[in-house]
Amino acid sequence: MLTAEAHIRTAHPSRYLVQLCRHADNISHRLRHLHAGAVQARPEVLSVEWSETRGVLTLNWGRCTMQAGSGMLALRVEVPNEENLQQVQDIIAGNLERFGRRDHLAVTWRPVARA
Repeated sequence: MLTAEAHIRTAHPSRYLVQLCRHADNISHRLRHLHAGAVQARPEVLSVEWSETRGVLTLNWGRCTMQAGSGMLALRVEVPNEENLQQVQDIIAGNLERFGRRDHLAVTWRPVARA
């Protein structure tokens, strides 16, 4: 598995964690209503679990775990290949930066070395 992490400084880490998880959960419910022949440009959302401080987003391309702490939202993405890594990072970062544009959120990923 390939892994990347991002640590985002924000006064509202819990708000952004919950917003991202709710967004993914809504997408999951809408996609279930599409017919099987639809072209898949985004990963399928398999499950979303969250609380005010922790979230897990499981996709068919990989998984994103989130932790809201004091002034910080920590993200960790684990995926099977380089293509999925870039795609999942782009989707997560794009959504968070859009949600947090007033707060000027910026997501910078860094790779995690394999053990």
